[in-house]
Amino acid sequence: MQIKIHQSISEIPQDQWNCLVKDNNPLLSHEFLYAMERHDCVGEKFGWLSRHIAIYEQEQLVAAMPLYEKRNSYGEFVFDHAWADAYQRSGMQYFPKLVSAIPYTPANGQRMLCAEGEEATWFPVLLNTATELCKQQFSSFHCLFPEKQQQNFFIHSDLLIRHDCQYHWFNRGYESFDNFLETLASRKRKNIRRERQAVINANVSFRLLNGHSASEQDWVDFTRFYDNTFSEKWGMATFNLGFFKEIGETLPDNVLLVLADREGECIAGALMYVSDTTLYGRHWGSVDKVDQLHFEACYYQGIDYCIRHKIECFEPGAQGEHKIARGFVPVITKSAHWLSSDVYHDAIAHYCQQEQQAVADYARQLQERLPYKNHETSR
Repeated sequence: MQIKIHQSISEIPQDQWNCLVKDNNPLLSHEFLYAMERHDCVGEKFGWLSRHIAIYEQEQLVAAMPLYEKRNSYGEFVFDHAWADAYQRSGMQYFPKLVSAIPYTPANGQRMLCAEGEEATWFPVLLNTATELCKQQFSSFHCLFPEKQQQNFFIHSDLLIRHDCQYHWFNRGYESFDNFLETLASRKRKNIRRERQAVINANVSFRLLNGHSASEQDWVDFTRFYDNTFSEKWGMATFNLGFFKEIGETLPDNVLLVLADREGECIAGALMYVSDTTLYGRHWGSVDKVDQLHFEACYYQGIDYCIRHKIECFEPGAQGEHKIARGFVPVITKSAHWLSSDVYHDAIAHYCQQEQQAVADYARQLQERLPYKNHETSR
């Protein structure tokens, strides 16, 4: 057995990495992670430095972990600024830290990769490798949005567990969008139809494209919309035209680009990714104000796509209670945390316990607001 820490995903054979990724998940694919490196979406500028763990047997990759050295908490969607402040006040260094995650992507999935059936062998080795690295030069290890099996492993390994709440849509074998609407209470059903009709009345039409059918101009347009969202809200965009074009070429069947046209002009777009089981909503932007356009492009077009293509789940991204009224249900997400120092362990453990209870109470309250006739539609 040979354990290596790679400072670029390009050092790991693409086919061997992808063989360990379940459900054809594009967000975990070698192509996706490499495109971020190639186009400077990760690196020194944004404080995401690749430190991927790879375990080999006879030069064959048998287990891996996407891992980054972080010098800030940007793009994680699990907020630990209070922890960093506490460390600083006591004269301790919180950064750099190690984070296993997909940068800028609050989507559930594998964080420890290995062949099915070999989890008991390789999960402990991967975790031990990460924590040993921490003991040498990092304050802590954080695993963000792991899938359920890996959540349970971290719980049984006595890591600190944080909870949060997202809103996901689940396909219950619907035959059409109207069939989905029929499962909703009358008032909620009418509201969705009214929102969709407002977009139709504005003379907006949609094109749903994959990497094969999207043109270079389509990617130029979408990048303009994406940049506009950041200039209005957050400032600095992390992805760029080069990245979007590359994933369109290298992951053509896993890309869903929803473009909105009006009077011959492309005015808005949403970018989603498709695995064998899940649709992931990621980015949105527009250059025109059209009533309800965001809901149509980012939610209803995605739901309709899932129904037509028999996709089981739609994760539209973090936050947004307004999703509840549109058929999304509360889902508890988890993250796992290991601290190199014991100084704040008990205080942070207590914080995590309180947070878990608060999130559970919040999710229960949201259950009462579900729009379904039968509230047993959540997981």
